[in-house]
This record gives sequence, structure tokens and C-alpha cells, in this order.
Amino acid sequence: MTKKEYEDIPGTFVFDADRSREGYHLNMFCISLGKQVNRDAFKADPEAYLDKYPMTADQRAAILARDWNEMLRLGGNIYYTSKLAAFDGITFQDLAAMMSGMEREEYRAMMVNGGRSVEGNRYKSEWGEE
Repeated sequence: MTKKEYEDIPGTFVFDADRSREGYHLNMFCISLGKQVNRDAFKADPEAYLDKYPMTADQRAAILARDWNEMLRLGGNIYYTSKLAAFDGITFQDLAAMMSGMEREEYRAMMVNGGRSVEGNRYKSEWGEE
């Protein structure tokens, strides 16, 4: 993927056409968990079930490790990856807190109070990162 101007946004991965193509099989795996028969098969043998989807080794490892942010970096869509979280019994609020590096109540309080401040969070370059 070529670097895009919006890649400088800290703390997120913009789900664009390139990321969509990169994460197609990862997302199809996640959405497959909407059916009970597929959840049962994945629960019984995660490795064998993942073999149905021609993902990269990194995508597969991120799924098995439940590395939520890495799944997004590798083309996962938050709405699809949340299906895997739901499979694990994780609520969307808890997932968002985990992905933000916060405890549930800390994350909830931040959101109730208007969300994260944009000050110091507009560009990675504000953090000294590029």
C-alpha cells in the first residue's frame, strides 16, 4: 500500500479501498461467524476453520492472538472484526476500550464526556512519530 496523507491520523487505521482488498479474506472469516454452524466449527478447530480463508500468516496470527488493532492494520474492518469479539463474549464497548488501551469505565467516561480531545491527536507528527 502506498502511504496516504490520512495515514498520519494517530490511533486508527482508515478502512479504504486498499485496506478492503488486503483484508478481504480476514473480513469474510469474521462475517462467517454470524452463522451458528460456522461458530461451532471455529470453536471445535480454529486452525482448520481458518484454513478455509486464504489469509496472510500475519492476519491468521492476529486472529489467533486476538490482536484487535493488528487485525485492523492488516485490513480488518471494525464491524467485521467485532463479530469475532462477540464470538469471544466481548461487547463492542469493551472491545473499543481494549483497543484504546483503557479500562472499560475509563473508556466509557471519556466517551460520555465527549470523546478524546483532538488537541495533540490530529497527527502522528504531534507525537514525534512519522
